[in-house]
Amino acid sequence: MTDVDLASRVVGGSVVAASDESFGFKERLVDPSEPAFVPGTYDLRGEVVDGWETRRHAGPGGDWVIIRLGVPGRLHTVDVDTRFFSGNHPTACAVDACALDRTDDPAGPAVVWTPVVETTALKADSHNLLAVTDRRRWTHLRLRLQSDGGVARLRAYGEVVPDPALWADVTVEVSGLEQGGCVEWCSDSFYSSAASLVAPNRPHNMGDGWETRRRRDIGPETHDAVIISFAVPADLRQIEVDTSYFVFNASREVSVLGSRCTPDREHGWGLVAFDVPVLSRTRLIPDARQVFCVDVPAVTALRVQAYPDGGIARVRAFGVPTADGLRTLRDRWEESS
Repeated sequence: MTDVDLASRVVGGSVVAASDESFGFKERLVDPSEPAFVPGTYDLRGEVVDGWETRRHAGPGGDWVIIRLGVPGRLHTVDVDTRFFSGNHPTACAVDACALDRTDDPAGPAVVWTPVVETTALKADSHNLLAVTDRRRWTHLRLRLQSDGGVARLRAYGEVVPDPALWADVTVEVSGLEQGGCVEWCSDSFYSSAASLVAPNRPHNMGDGWETRRRRDIGPETHDAVIISFAVPADLRQIEVDTSYFVFNASREVSVLGSRCTPDREHGWGLVAFDVPVLSRTRLIPDARQVFCVDVPAVTALRVQAYPDGGIARVRAFGVPTADGLRTLRDRWEESS
């Protein structure tokens, strides 16, 4: 399964508290965009930075910031990104985590924080990838700096652990990033990433979608494709294909195949059979949300085929978890607590 940035604002991540943010706003840490820097640009705070930067001389305790994850999940890697911070990056950091109820105060004195990354030296102007081996489910992170300084972004890569109570007796967007849906593979991502297809928000421009290069080997069966996996098997009820903002370059047609299998550890999704018809080859309208009713049981993943190339902004699959799927969700939730 491809890791998801659980801290990103795309899935609802938020920076809720910080010891200081004199030079750079704490909220920039979870911005999904890549950091940027224009030397010699100043405002009343000093040189404009794209990240969280504290004042000099933090003292022996260092600075800290608390991030609420957009969705609860298990962490695999934390990226403390110090790009464009060279003479002003922190010397080292540690990462703590906790699991709180929705209305608990993460900055309160009663919170019990668990160290998930021990104190580690940080490199300037770099991605600092820190492995997390604790497989429990967390809702909040605390980044503790050993000094003052600046961090451009914090990415918390891991897997979504959906709350089974939110799936019981309702139709769920099982392909959605917030529900553990994941883009596992695509044939081409020349102009923009296929990962946008499962984002929870509405697309806001043509760059916020999946666009492939122009194919020149056009034939009746020529197509690009993407594989989207679900957290657990589901009975599908509806497929939405959204071509918003793709006016002159939307995919002309689409078909959707399903699988009732999951990959083995050796081969991944490359050898998984997609042999369950979900949506037959269908003409698409440019710049429009298009919804199709389906009735397909026990699907674990989709292969969306776009003919012959072009752009799609979002793909949403709505369904109900199977009985086995709901049991798996409950077991996973309890095991990670």
